[in-house]
Amino acid sequence: MQLFPFGHATHPQWQMAAGLVLAQLRAQMTLPTYAAHPTLALVYITDHYAASAQDILDHLGAELPTVTDWSGTVGIGIASSNVEYFDEPALAVMLCALPSDQYRVFSGVAPLPATFRPYTALVHADGSTPELGELVAEMADRTVTGYLFGGLAASRGDVVQFAVGGNGNLRGHGKAGGVFRGGLSGVAFGEGVQIVSRVTQGCQPVAPERRITAADGNLVTELDGEPALDVLLEDLQLTLEQPQAAVAALRQTLVGLTEPSDDVASTPVSRSGHFGEDVIVRHIIGLDPRRRGVAIAQNVEEGMKLAFCRRNVEAARADLVRICAEIREEVEPEELPLAAATALAAADALAAPTPERAIAGAVYVSCSGRGGPHFGGPSAELQIVRRALGDVPLVGFFANGEIARSHLYGYTGVLTVFR
Repeated sequence: MQLFPFGHATHPQWQMAAGLVLAQLRAQMTLPTYAAHPTLALVYITDHYAASAQDILDHLGAELPTVTDWSGTVGIGIASSNVEYFDEPALAVMLCALPSDQYRVFSGVAPLPATFRPYTALVHADGSTPELGELVAEMADRTVTGYLFGGLAASRGDVVQFAVGGNGNLRGHGKAGGVFRGGLSGVAFGEGVQIVSRVTQGCQPVAPERRITAADGNLVTELDGEPALDVLLEDLQLTLEQPQAAVAALRQTLVGLTEPSDDVASTPVSRSGHFGEDVIVRHIIGLDPRRRGVAIAQNVEEGMKLAFCRRNVEAARADLVRICAEIREEVEPEELPLAAATALAAADALAAPTPERAIAGAVYVSCSGRGGPHFGGPSAELQIVRRALGDVPLVGFFANGEIARSHLYGYTGVLTVFR
């Protein structure tokens, strides 16, 4: 598979940014290592451009007439290889060269046809959609592997999604023109599109894991048979007699939740001290001194495991490097032809991408609460990805929630590569 052309740019006028992106795409499409005739485009814009979403899509479609399928959304920030655009007008596009019978773009007005059997799916969603968690789980059930990747659109203005399918569904789009609001949209992939995906958590446990032994909706009343509030204060070494200090500490504290398991040996925390992919991180939203309970931003049930945690920069950095290393180990061949191995050995890890690296392109969806500032500076998170994964084509966005498998996450990064 050839490399996917990609481009990114920032400019106060979207027309100028689009021109810069198109110039990058066209230049790469003339190179022998990049795909010359891609048909699927992934488009991400910052919310500065949200009001012009339809004009942007129309312009890109006219300039790239051979690209028949479009998918994407809006973020507070967007990402590309080695760069993040936060709180500024920006656009990123990646053109994917995939067999036309191995993917379908879908949306609320153009659902997946019954004849197409998806194995995985890239999903964009509006966080205000009712029963969103159930819709995501239902979409995951429709795939053979149960694996979704993507995130919730993030915008201070119009929350838009792009979805145009060139496989006969255009008539079904009605007057929408390919720009949508609400619900789910994205791209479903067939068995022939091979991906490798990993989730990195941005938090580290600061106390032992507990089992929820009593709960009422989103209020945890008992942990390991003890009043939940008492356990929280003990684990964090806090006292309500010093309310200011307690409130300050609680604002930095979250909870990592894991679904009930029959495996008594199972644990949400890895040997390295990081949360695993089964853990969903949620806010503490209140305390109930009368019932000695802790309210969190998620309905819970008895049997679930809970660990108090905090966002930790060093843990997030190490875990991001770990998932990149796992992906490289899985996709790169153990044995390369002599010429390819010699070339890779002689080149820097950040040299121009080559087909031998076996990654055609990547999509990275990270929490809008992460990004460069959380990792120490502008574009720091994507610079970590580039150093660890190599200089591969990449686009993505910073979301209001991340999607992986059938779950909605927070404070995570979801990195997916096309083999």
